[in-house]
Amino acid sequence: MLIAEPLEKAIDELSKLPSIGRKTAQRLALHLLKSDRLTVDALTKSLVELKEKIKFCTVCFNISTEDKCEICKSPKRDQTIICVVEDASDIIAIERTNEYNGLYHALGGVLNPLSGIDVDALKIGELLVRLKSSEAKEIILALNPTSEGDATSLYLIKVLKDFPVKVTRIARGLPIGGDLEFADSATIGRAFIGRISL
Repeated sequence: MLIAEPLEKAIDELSKLPSIGRKTAQRLALHLLKSDRLTVDALTKSLVELKEKIKFCTVCFNISTEDKCEICKSPKRDQTIICVVEDASDIIAIERTNEYNGLYHALGGVLNPLSGIDVDALKIGELLVRLKSSEAKEIILALNPTSEGDATSLYLIKVLKDFPVKVTRIARGLPIGGDLEFADSATIGRAFIGRISL
């Protein structure tokens, strides 16, 4: 079946987004086609503003509209704790919990030699420079529990030994509402290793 060229272009562009396959891209494009002009214009405007107005914090590399993000500027945040994450989406997820009140440092990825991501491609050097002039007493490693995340954590543990900071890692284990019988053995094992006293 021949698809009109503008629709085909929209499907191609939408399918380039993460987790959007061709069928989903087609559904989205057809939805936009059926939507009124104001809805499509609002979406277009928001995407242009996203690229024009959003930048990365010069301190922690969180998403911001200014050189320094709201978290780094806030006097209410605990300046003695820095949580190291893979990227800004992890900061959003942690902030949603309302359980953490320290600062952050987004690395911009994790070590992945097969994809050409080495130490120089990440914001590790910036973290080390930051630690020299900060009052941080604890670094929390909150990287994803993947082989790349674990390799990055191990590397950070090694280089942070030269600094007078306590290095901790977020606990791993079973999610709330999870069933033991459906969990994989690595997750159950981590739950036992990360157990807490009551």
